[in-house]
Amino acid sequence: MTRTRWIIPGMVAAGIVVMVLALFAGGGAPKRAPAGLLGAGLGVSWAVPVLRIVADGAAVVTGGAVLAVVLFLPAPEGKLGATALRACQDAAMAAGIWAVASIGGLIATATVILGIPLSHLAEHATPAGQLTQVRALAAAVVLSAVLAVVLSGVKTRRGARVAGVLTIAALIGPLLTGHGAIDRTNLWSVLATTSLVVHVVAATVWVGGLGAVLRYARSRQSVELFSMLALVCAATMGITGLLTAEIHLDGRDGGWGLITQWVTTGYGALVLGKTLAFATLVFIGRQHRQSTLPRLATGDPVAFRQLAVLELLVMAGTIGLAVALSRTP
Repeated sequence: MTRTRWIIPGMVAAGIVVMVLALFAGGGAPKRAPAGLLGAGLGVSWAVPVLRIVADGAAVVTGGAVLAVVLFLPAPEGKLGATALRACQDAAMAAGIWAVASIGGLIATATVILGIPLSHLAEHATPAGQLTQVRALAAAVVLSAVLAVVLSGVKTRRGARVAGVLTIAALIGPLLTGHGAIDRTNLWSVLATTSLVVHVVAATVWVGGLGAVLRYARSRQSVELFSMLALVCAATMGITGLLTAEIHLDGRDGGWGLITQWVTTGYGALVLGKTLAFATLVFIGRQHRQSTLPRLATGDPVAFRQLAVLELLVMAGTIGLAVALSRTP
């Protein structure tokens, strides 16, 4: 188990590197304020996506650990065993990091949107509190903080299921702003937001679940169960990802928007990059089913561990692309 501890910092680092490169490539990188305007400053502007990827990573770890407790780890008579209890404590810590990163993201986001230095934010607390992005992040802060408290005291599988519901609720709040901001009078907006919510939940289950299996439940039964779950998540992500990209690229107006704008816009280029990363993950998943699962059945876990680590790093890069997409015109 100790050999897997470096994976989370490695994933965060990989995600941040990919995100920074993608922001520059897609045209969404923060820029200095025009001469004569105060602005939030480059440091605070860059803090928004960095804190977002830290929060997303913590959310994935939280969701994966909770998933492991609910589906993969034994709970005789509904009471959690030692490994499941450790997973809950890890999830509680990750949820705490999620809450802290969301607080930082809330402050940085409000500062950037209002175009003021961080030192002036207290003077603009009222207008900041009226921003939909800030309200969504505030909801995420509250829910993730409550989740951390709940997880620290979970002793039964029923409690873990409650934590799972709270995890999904905390994931959904920030998704209702930005590119996916919902306009109930617009069918396409509702469809895009719904698709994005399903996409992110599926991604959290897939990425977090793989990390949790690698850390807590590397048995043949757990891996086979996760393999089936991952297949469902992959199909769901593929469909919802293409649908969301098509809507954002105005494909609904002509049918060729998604194809042509993949190579004519920065946003489209990042969509293409994310699609290629997704295809890589599907290929790795196929290798799991064809090669590593049979080897795992013979009692050889090394091949699964090596391929799973590579898969997690590719997933981290994909999350970095997703954060860059959310900030790219």
